[in-house]
Amino acid sequence: MGRRTAERTVPALLVGFWLPAALYAALVLAIGSIPNLKQPLPIAFGDKVMHVIEYFVLGLLVTRAARATWSPALPAALVALCIGILVGTADELNQAHVPGRSSSTLDLFADTVGVGLAPLVMRAFARP
Repeated sequence: MGRRTAERTVPALLVGFWLPAALYAALVLAIGSIPNLKQPLPIAFGDKVMHVIEYFVLGLLVTRAARATWSPALPAALVALCIGILVGTADELNQAHVPGRSSSTLDLFADTVGVGLAPLVMRAFARP
């Protein structure tokens, strides 16, 4: 799964790896555009926990796509982190203009933590 091979064509990489990541990023941005969205976890810092989980999934998808496209894995982690931060920044900037929503640097930090954990977890659970 992790390395680009001769059998993987550009269309196969786009559809099989990058399209799921792009669709999930679009879903994240769409959810961020919902006015007056209530916090799903009624616990302290529940919204930050949700940000970490949401962006962890994005990080998994982008890391998977980057690993399938490029080698070695370290640049894939950096690609995932950069894309995750860009999506998180776009989400926070958008939320500043959505009624009942707010933009927060702490949310962006939680997004970054989530997307940054994904490559580490993937590496920890990788087959030798």
